[in-house]
Amino acid sequence: MAEQQGASQDQSTPNPAEWSRTMAEIAEKSQKLVTDWLERQSEENGTTKLDPLNVGSAFLEMTARMITDPAKVVQAQMNLWQDYMNLWQSTTRRLLGDEVDPVAAPERGDRRFSDPAWDENQLFDFIKQSYLLTARWMQSTVRDVEGLDDKTSKKVDFYTRQFVDAMAPSNFVMTNPEVLRVTLESGGENLVKGLRNLLEDLERGKGNLAIKMTDYEAFEVGENIAVTPGKVVYQNDLIQLIQYEPTTEKAHKVPLLIIPPWINKFYILDLRPKNSFIKWAVEQGLTVFVISWVNPDEALAEKTFEDYMQLGPLAALDAVKEATGVAEANVIGYCLGGTLLAATLAYMAEKGDKRVKSATYFTTMTDFTEAGELGVFIDEEQLTALEQDMERKGYLEGSHMATTFNMLRANDLIWSFVVNNYLMGKDPFPFDLLYWNSDSTRMPAAMHSFYLRRMYQENLLVQPGAITLSDVPIDLTKVKTPTFMLSTREDHIAPWKSTYALTQHLSGPVRFVLAASGHIAGVVNPPASGKYSHWTNDKNAKDPEVWLRGAEEHAGSWWPEWYKWVARKSGAKIAARVPGDGELEVLEDAPGSYVKVKAATED
Repeated sequence: MAEQQGASQDQSTPNPAEWSRTMAEIAEKSQKLVTDWLERQSEENGTTKLDPLNVGSAFLEMTARMITDPAKVVQAQMNLWQDYMNLWQSTTRRLLGDEVDPVAAPERGDRRFSDPAWDENQLFDFIKQSYLLTARWMQSTVRDVEGLDDKTSKKVDFYTRQFVDAMAPSNFVMTNPEVLRVTLESGGENLVKGLRNLLEDLERGKGNLAIKMTDYEAFEVGENIAVTPGKVVYQNDLIQLIQYEPTTEKAHKVPLLIIPPWINKFYILDLRPKNSFIKWAVEQGLTVFVISWVNPDEALAEKTFEDYMQLGPLAALDAVKEATGVAEANVIGYCLGGTLLAATLAYMAEKGDKRVKSATYFTTMTDFTEAGELGVFIDEEQLTALEQDMERKGYLEGSHMATTFNMLRANDLIWSFVVNNYLMGKDPFPFDLLYWNSDSTRMPAAMHSFYLRRMYQENLLVQPGAITLSDVPIDLTKVKTPTFMLSTREDHIAPWKSTYALTQHLSGPVRFVLAASGHIAGVVNPPASGKYSHWTNDKNAKDPEVWLRGAEEHAGSWWPEWYKWVARKSGAKIAARVPGDGELEVLEDAPGSYVKVKAATED
């Protein structure tokens, strides 16, 4: 037992003299790196609001509420003290050689504590459990504060979790056993390399930290991602329309139009051949068209939500008819693209336009009553600050939205890279999904302000006549188009119970399907993967929980379920169409030029 404890201690505890020499060498090398970096930076003029997210006032209100109930605060402190006493006793017993159960354990799948030393070494096990106890106490304390309005409560909870995640012992050199081990083995070269990585990320972000999540040189759009063969057959100021080449001799008569979100790029649906929804849909005998949105700059600052409707789906429907000779189309809207689709269908209903034969929504919010964690960023103070920033540039920088989404999964999309890139001194692994995630897009000021205020903040889309598009008041209840809705159970961006609300607003038949996993993985889940599952229920109850209790679970991908549904609305098979055979000329090869415009190089 003593030998075992000694081996564990040697594995993770540094020699003081060796550690002192290592840190001195690191300091010398680091000083030169920082000096060189500072010399390349220029001071920026202007002032910055110290609290643009309005977090301070939320925590101030929470503190004021807490001090009105000191007994509850004292009880929380006593509970924490009792937990610490239990931990001390448990650790003491372990040091004496007893086998004891942990007082606090990380959640299953928490990769921060995957190194064996977190369990095998008593010191690091104590650090880990102390952190978990403190994190649990902190989050439960702020959640138990009474008297806060719902928005303030959610904001406090969200930013408390951000703080808790940031303070994890795995994020610091001296309390991460794996980092300590590598630092000693490499003589501190990992920290020097990590500092160089940090400075490069700061420089690439022009003073803001732009964490490198993957090897950007390993991927090129149109070369090894987004490679399904097709042609651009139409374009305007906001879109390029791609028609994909058939892989079957015959195809359904009614074409398919996909409206992706413009908050990121369409090729998440065409990332690799083995998980490309676009490629798979073509293989089912569908004539597939996809909108590729422009990455807007200041020249498009005045483009509105109406413009996105007119120059997006409505223009695309006109182009699809010219390309195929068929007036009708089945249409898919993904996320924000689905929100636009719903608004467009309501507009078309008022105009008597019946060109959309069926509508499919992927993880789409239309009722923002419960907007999920993104709602934390939507209040008057934050929107005003955002609009002021957009007014200066004409658009919202792509990095802003990327940071927002990364915060929703901070441990996976921020802190894991801090440890890997800056503490371990490693280069990130080439990963196509993270390349797409980093390939950010800008938002035109006029459109984005309308979307955030009218929909997220005021929730007007589900109120009949509350939103007017192109001089037409719209009403979702007048939409009779047959609908397929796909939501995902672990979605942090479009919570499935919120997306489910659309089933109660539409007048036509709705097929609702719930997939396992999240906003991306639950959607991009090809049948060949054999992953996850999905739920179906022929009855759309008013309460989503009632729907789920009565639903049947099916193994594997939902894609075949959707194809069975859409095939019945796609007409008979005819000779497959080739891009350019219709009235539209080929402009360039897919994936087109719009998708290749980078926001990061111009922000």
